[in-house]
Amino acid sequence: MKDNYNLGNSVVDVSVVIPCLNEAQTIGICVEKARQALKEHNLNGEIIVSDNGSSDDSVAIALSSGARVVHQPKKGYGNAYLKGIASARGKYIVIGDADNTYDFLELYKFIEPLKKGADMVMGSRLKGNIHKGAMPFLHRYIGNPLLSALLNMMFRVKISDTHCGMRSFTRDAFNKLYLKTPGMEFASEMIIKSAKARLKITEIPITYYPRKGESKLRTFKDGWRHLKFMLLLSPQHLFLFPGFIMFLFGLVSIMALVRGPLILWGHNFDLHMMILSSFLTISGLQIFSLGLFTQVYSHDLFSSDSRIVRFLLKYFTLERGVYLGVLLLVVGVLFCLKVYYNYLNAIVGNSIYYNARLALFGVTMMISGLQVIFSSFYITFLEVKKEHEDFNNLP
Repeated sequence: MKDNYNLGNSVVDVSVVIPCLNEAQTIGICVEKARQALKEHNLNGEIIVSDNGSSDDSVAIALSSGARVVHQPKKGYGNAYLKGIASARGKYIVIGDADNTYDFLELYKFIEPLKKGADMVMGSRLKGNIHKGAMPFLHRYIGNPLLSALLNMMFRVKISDTHCGMRSFTRDAFNKLYLKTPGMEFASEMIIKSAKARLKITEIPITYYPRKGESKLRTFKDGWRHLKFMLLLSPQHLFLFPGFIMFLFGLVSIMALVRGPLILWGHNFDLHMMILSSFLTISGLQIFSLGLFTQVYSHDLFSSDSRIVRFLLKYFTLERGVYLGVLLLVVGVLFCLKVYYNYLNAIVGNSIYYNARLALFGVTMMISGLQVIFSSFYITFLEVKKEHEDFNNLP
């Protein structure tokens, strides 16, 4: 087979895209392995090295090894991939790091599932073979499994190694994702948006080798970037679920205590617990409201998987929200008037804390009512604004 790496504007079957930043020790090895794999498996392909500002001989080595080099002046793992993939001409695209931790001789394994209908193929180091010294203990047994488990839970996928850097996908699948993140969170963004687009993802075991040279990965900084990105793309887990649980627990608790203290498991719960319950009720309602705001504001991007949210957004109207808020407000006012009546008539009740309980419950209901009223107006404002933007964007 004749190697085809400079094919002008013609379409090739496979594009191998490798981001590179000062990897002179290994970039030549990676390109050679990719060339060999393409040739051995009779794949019409190209190899693209996306240079991210290397100051060593990486570019010269990549060119001499037979790769096509594109330059991305914007720093970042994601930026390098976005440039390289945009320059690729292949129907199938395989990506992997330039540090020789991934074996590009295995790239044919990433093509066959695509030919059989998969949209994306993920490598799994955890299901494959990790050589000694290839992955730090913290990454292998804590960070990677934990972040993978969170991503699987939040976005309903089943991928054992969500941060594996070697993967493949079809050109059509990539065009549906509109990837934008510039840094390491690019790996998570690809999976999250693939899940939301309901693409078919397949996972295969691979071998992972120790790298040469200094790692670009920063454990806690990059781990936080992945976690932050997952939370921002999953407002139901950031806002809705915590807010709903806090509000429900607080409301049930404060209603149970308004008539008097409770003894549970040998402990006396009274005014101190009501104060905590008031905090949970008000804070939970506010956090839940923020979740609804994000759902309305970004509905096309985030489209909620929560049945509660779908129900609320389907049947919500400004009038219904205001009615509910006014009801809570009236209940709160009535309880506060009861406290005032007791004060004027010197009615203490069964405990010196009686009026304090009534007042705390009343104030909590009043604040909640006001939150519901103004949140309803704000949700309506967002909906109207979005409708006007959609209208203005019509051709």
